[in-house]
Amino acid sequence: MDKATFKELLDLYKSGEAEELEIQHSFWHGTRIRISRRATVVAAPEREVARAVSPPLAAATPATAAPAAAPAADGLHVIPAPMVGTFYRSPSPESDPFVREGERIRPGQTVCLIEAMKIMNEIEADLAGEVVEILVGNGEPVEYNQPLMKIRPA
Repeated sequence: MDKATFKELLDLYKSGEAEELEIQHSFWHGTRIRISRRATVVAAPEREVARAVSPPLAAATPATAAPAAAPAADGLHVIPAPMVGTFYRSPSPESDPFVREGERIRPGQTVCLIEAMKIMNEIEADLAGEVVEILVGNGEPVEYNQPLMKIRPA
């Protein structure tokens, strides 16, 4: 992108006709310029390679805390996945599962593992109760906030 084109885009943003300006280029993640009224200006050094102008993207909100578990429609408490990864019911293939359906659990008890980027993350129960249903199979991928298991509060 030449300076004149960039200046035109910047003038369009300054005039208030555009809320955000985002220019991305990728030859393995080269040049990225993003200007927003809600954020600071971030500019990367520019290279002389053809670039595409993409439409503005919605501002993403970072997930810093685990999702809040909510009661399901049937009155059961749902333990959601706090991250994307692979669900494991036990610490190793030879070990017994952390919990089984019908077992009682207590707050802080490890109920499963989620592997994310080769790191095993222990998922703990946030209330006491009985495991009614485990919704994910061992070794299956899970998405953020996906229900893992249902608990009947004690």
